Amino acid sequence: MSCKQLVLGLICFIYFKSVGAQTTMDVEQIVESVAQNYSEDFDYSVLTDRLNFYQKNPININKVGKEHLQELFFLSPLQINALLNHRASSGPFINVLELQSVEGFDSETIRKLAYFITLGQPKLFKDESMQHFFDNGNHDFMVRYGRVLENKKGFIGSDKSKSSYLGCPNRVSARYKFDSGANIAGALSMEKDAGEQFFAGENQSGFDFYSANITIKDWGKINKLIIGDYALQFGEGLTLWSGLSFGKGSQMVTLAKQDIGVKPYTSLNENSFFRGVAASLDFNSFRFSPFISYKKIDANLKDDKITSLLSSGLHRTPSEIVDKNSTTQFLFGSNLQYSKKLLTIGLTAYQSRYPHPFESEKQLYNQFGFTGTDLTNIGLNYHRSFRNSYFFGEMAHSVGSGYAFLNGLMSALSPRVSLSILHRNYQKNYHSFYNQAISEASTALNETGFYTGLSINPNSKWEWFGYVDLFKFPWLRFGVDAPSEGYELFSQLTYKPSKGVKLIARYQSETKEENDDLKNTINTLVQVQKQNYRLELGYQLNDDFLLRNRIELSHYQKATNAMDFGYLIYQDVVYSPLQSKFTGNIRVAYFDIPDYDARIYAYEHDVLYSYTIKMYQNSGFRYYLNGRYTIKRGLDFWLKYSVSQYLNQEKIGSGLDQIIGDTGSEIRFQLRYQF
Repeated sequence: MSCKQLVLGLICFIYFKSVGAQTTMDVEQIVESVAQNYSEDFDYSVLTDRLNFYQKNPININKVGKEHLQELFFLSPLQINALLNHRASSGPFINVLELQSVEGFDSETIRKLAYFITLGQPKLFKDESMQHFFDNGNHDFMVRYGRVLENKKGFIGSDKSKSSYLGCPNRVSARYKFDSGANIAGALSMEKDAGEQFFAGENQSGFDFYSANITIKDWGKINKLIIGDYALQFGEGLTLWSGLSFGKGSQMVTLAKQDIGVKPYTSLNENSFFRGVAASLDFNSFRFSPFISYKKIDANLKDDKITSLLSSGLHRTPSEIVDKNSTTQFLFGSNLQYSKKLLTIGLTAYQSRYPHPFESEKQLYNQFGFTGTDLTNIGLNYHRSFRNSYFFGEMAHSVGSGYAFLNGLMSALSPRVSLSILHRNYQKNYHSFYNQAISEASTALNETGFYTGLSINPNSKWEWFGYVDLFKFPWLRFGVDAPSEGYELFSQLTYKPSKGVKLIARYQSETKEENDDLKNTINTLVQVQKQNYRLELGYQLNDDFLLRNRIELSHYQKATNAMDFGYLIYQDVVYSPLQSKFTGNIRVAYFDIPDYDARIYAYEHDVLYSYTIKMYQNSGFRYYLNGRYTIKRGLDFWLKYSVSQYLNQEKIGSGLDQIIGDTGSEIRFQLRYQF
């Protein structure tokens, strides 16, 4: 029997074995419920960071306000309002089981929420002396190391000045966070990517990226005051939104954004932040949030004009170093928010300035791109709760050019049925460098669309969610030489026959128009369709082991071309006993996906505060082992080792990242000390 047949047989045997036991829920499972809908370049570290913080420092459910509940991204605006209304009318919660009586709370939501809340009194610290800071504050120090074990082409070149990476293949990062327990918090993050120099060459300062901030909170009229690096999240993401953002997905909760406003920046993403001072000040029903930022940014310059802004954050080769910090961004503005009972209205206005003008685009599809040095944006957003419905929307304008509009509704039609509707209209000449609203394309411009979603929970065992999204692109796009249109279908059925078993069946289809592949002078548009079928089973084998299996099929077809077909099958084993010093998980996966267009993404467990979204293509096996060992109270060690072994491949990757051979492996270490 071949290795391939043995692995497939083992997976199928475990897949169809029926068991039932008590379910457990961990941070990784919650993150994966969102992560499975995004690509590998999405930064999930903010999610794991946020949930791990609240797992260690639970929210007092009897004292918490709307702002902190919004940070628990698995709660919808309807659920948050229902919880606050229930507490106001019925008094404090005495037992977590009382959440069952809150409208819109199912057993799955309650199980998730129970990990991050407490019923007891919050810690109150009045002493802000340095002695108090060291005795009662929370300190978290983390250092991480990782590298690909095989030699990539960029590290073995003979000419280090032209066609190779200038630094070593090690990736190193470190972070220190503190929270005084009352009004002061802060963070310092540092990172060096693989291939970047470390205390050498152009990077004599050590790490390639540094980020730091100090936050003063809940001090008189000051809700937050942040000095250093921060993120801004207002409205529905149409005018101004940086950092973590969600969109269409397998849960209705991600449709309407939870606008947190001003928040400290803790991610290692080197672009999605502001650097300066920001604050949020409370005056009765009003919250005023002014901000100012100045930072150097990466860009391609040609004839002293900006041809493009760069977002990779990589500075490994001479050409990448030339683009590093080649221009600057000065940004200032404010948000004014009015909240009264169940109505919130917000007004955002800001201007961003660049010392170099943006070059006018030569490509026809990008004729309406931004040019000049100054960009002013204004936006008006709202959300209103009325009975069992939540209305939300935003209107945005880039002064001197276009407009963008978004309006939506989430409504509980009955205790078992919920409906969501969203309409959007983004003009082709609307400009915003911090635009993360719901859209089919990567940015919310040159698009109109209508989304309808429906969730049905007939009982505690069954749940179905589906949506239809119709969209049009009124102007040309990259690779599409005429106005085009398309639609997306999504359907997911969840069956939980017992507390320890969960079965998910999913179908997703996206159809849109692109240029044909013919070598002609004028391209015509043809239909492109990609379909994904997924079947996933998770079950608790006993108190220590959780097993999870997935089979996913992918179909891709362009016009009359032959259909590209691929599939992925994997087995996860999660070991997480209570009160154990060691926890861990392993995965064994087999994939056969010949074409890039039929690629499949899958979330992987990783060391704490890190994440991996693996793209599967070609044919082969992938294995990984991920574990944590508690050395002593407050001191934890993580290790992840992963291997991708391809069949009939002599090379892996391309360019300077190319590996000669059929195997690529990676190792990561992480040490965290809490005191």
